Amino acid sequence: MSLALLVVALFPGQLVGWFAGDEQADTPLAAESVRPDQPPPAQVAERPTLAEPFKGSPAARWADGAAGITVPEAKATGRMSTAQVAQALGRTRDFLVAASLDSAVLRGDRPAKAIALINPHQQDVQDYLSTAFRTPSKENDPLLLFSRFDKTRTRLVGDVVKTRGRMTFQQGERGALRVTTDITYVYPVVSAAAGSDEVERTIVRREVVVNWDDPAKVITEPGTFSIVSYKVHLTNGGCGAPNGYLTPVFGSGRDAGAGNGTEIDPYDRSTPLEERVEKGCGVATRT
Repeated sequence: MSLALLVVALFPGQLVGWFAGDEQADTPLAAESVRPDQPPPAQVAERPTLAEPFKGSPAARWADGAAGITVPEAKATGRMSTAQVAQALGRTRDFLVAASLDSAVLRGDRPAKAIALINPHQQDVQDYLSTAFRTPSKENDPLLLFSRFDKTRTRLVGDVVKTRGRMTFQQGERGALRVTTDITYVYPVVSAAAGSDEVERTIVRREVVVNWDDPAKVITEPGTFSIVSYKVHLTNGGCGAPNGYLTPVFGSGRDAGAGNGTEIDPYDRSTPLEERVEKGCGVATRT
């Protein structure tokens, strides 16, 4: 199986500007069931703090962790019953949690629980996994599927990651159930240096498409899926050579390597991820 991938990076330095307006920050947003038709509205210009790491961000109204990943109502599809589809959707969500929300993985550990859900017979993906954590590169970067920070450099603020996104499903080729996920994760971070209190945010949007294959037609193992494609868009996650970790910048580092490409709002989920093609580092309008 051939994998499609896309990597887009945004630099947070020289932000195009804080936004002004009333965001009704205390009102949680309803779950996302369809693609929105516009970006989140403008809001008050406020910097995040250790006590309020999502202050000044649309993510303040988003759900926490797995609660922000909308799972659609299951229905019988192709060869699979309603119960089987529900199980596949639940396990797909388990993968997203293990890959992008697990506290140990966020501190840099190998995402063993997530990897265990990937079809071990899908050789191209197994080759990627065996290389990505040892010698990261543009083509073999752990960040394509997993969120990891170097704990010697970066520390997460608190234990809440804000999320927003959804799954869809349909009948795929060769009897597979194809599940498409499109999730944005917002990670508040500070430098790992003792006494650091300058909060920044790293924003990761991933689209991961998987097949729950028909074992009569594709070699697989029970409870595992095959990966069809992955796309990732990073804001304040690093614009240099891949090192296997999300690498946010702090303070004066923002100005040292500011991007020079298209201005993009990383909270805008109205634009399909494949349309966010950017050479080099773009510029985030807000973090």
